[in-house]
Amino acid sequence: MGMGSAAAPSSAHSPSPGPWWVVCLCAQWCGACREYRGVFEELAGDWPQVRFEWVDVEDEEDVVGEVDVETFPTILIADGQVARFLGPVLPQAQALFRRIAASR
Repeated sequence: MGMGSAAAPSSAHSPSPGPWWVVCLCAQWCGACREYRGVFEELAGDWPQVRFEWVDVEDEEDVVGEVDVETFPTILIADGQVARFLGPVLPQAQALFRRIAASR
């Protein structure tokens, strides 16, 4: 995500990123998702400045829209303006922790 210095707008004119989001896209029928939910919620407590949301892709089809979820759990990390990551993550706290840290 490097920005060339000649083309980069000044920070005075750039909107600041909005609140960070970590969204787990899952399904109730998925055993790995059910097991992962507690880990996800526990990790949310470690990042109080980030909004964590659990979204069942079948119950919330209108929210998910055209996002094609092929593997569960799929994680979306966004800064309020831009998606920084969208893809599957191993259902382990450390894997998600590393992905969040790398995205910020």
